[in-house]
Amino acid sequence: MTIVKRFAWLAALFAMACPVHIHAETGITANSITVGQSAAFSGPAMALGVDMRKGINAYFDQVNKTGGVNGRRLVLKSLDDGYEATRAAANTKQLIDEEKVFALLGYVGTPTSEASNPIFTEARVPFVGAFTGAELLRSPFNRYIFNVRASYYGETEAIVNLLARLGFTRIAVFYQNDSYGKAGLTGVEKAMEKRNMKIAALGTVERNTVDVANAVRDISKVDPQAVVMISAYKSCGAFIKEMKKANSNPQFMNVSFVGSKALAAELGDAGRGVGISQVVPFPWSLATPVVKDYQKHLTALVGNDDYNFSSLEGYIAAKVF
Repeated sequence: MTIVKRFAWLAALFAMACPVHIHAETGITANSITVGQSAAFSGPAMALGVDMRKGINAYFDQVNKTGGVNGRRLVLKSLDDGYEATRAAANTKQLIDEEKVFALLGYVGTPTSEASNPIFTEARVPFVGAFTGAELLRSPFNRYIFNVRASYYGETEAIVNLLARLGFTRIAVFYQNDSYGKAGLTGVEKAMEKRNMKIAALGTVERNTVDVANAVRDISKVDPQAVVMISAYKSCGAFIKEMKKANSNPQFMNVSFVGSKALAAELGDAGRGVGISQVVPFPWSLATPVVKDYQKHLTALVGNDDYNFSSLEGYIAAKVF
């Protein structure tokens, strides 16, 4: 690993390589470095957690095959939070207090990261490469948080900019009714205000549900030209299909968290023309060095070419770590 040397806390690894009178760092033994992850491995958002973990393990596996970090194997301890904040908080405490992890890596989601923030901050445990672009992990500054992906403000600015350039003026927002959805909504509002535009309609869905009837009613009645969507693949898929049943077929635009491959599977042929912003390179582009490495190492780990944006993000987060 190379980039990880830039982080100050890696000095602990150097200390471990020195004479035995230097005390051990939490999560680091003579043979291993243990890293923790809380993510959805069950429920409507499980594909995001499964893919994120797969990408991390693909990178860790190749590091371990080449001798690890100063002879120490990288070990990922993953716990299922079902994309629920209370479970993520409990998992974070378990990972820190019982599993004694060195750092936390590849958490999935805004509400789960938000609930875990005070726990890892108090424990002074690094929190690296979360699968969320929420502003709450960027401001106020937290010395223990290391973001890898772009922010939702950046993604929604790019989406609104594209729609505005295409001449769309009636833009609605469908969002998850929690800190994730509201972070994306704020990003859209800022981007619209910058262009003296107003959101045409709003529709919400509760996390881990597909109850989209009210959102379809509220948004379809304004005949939107485009809908910016900030939710996960199950609810976004349900919303798009129900909108089309209601004879409303605007340009649907999603932020990257939605889970591109999972959304495509949910929609089938109904997914034609649906847009998704991305914050990592195209997972099938061998012209990009990190993608070439990702494909090689993922195939070596799982034995197939199940490439996608989410596992690539996990791979990149692990590489940065």
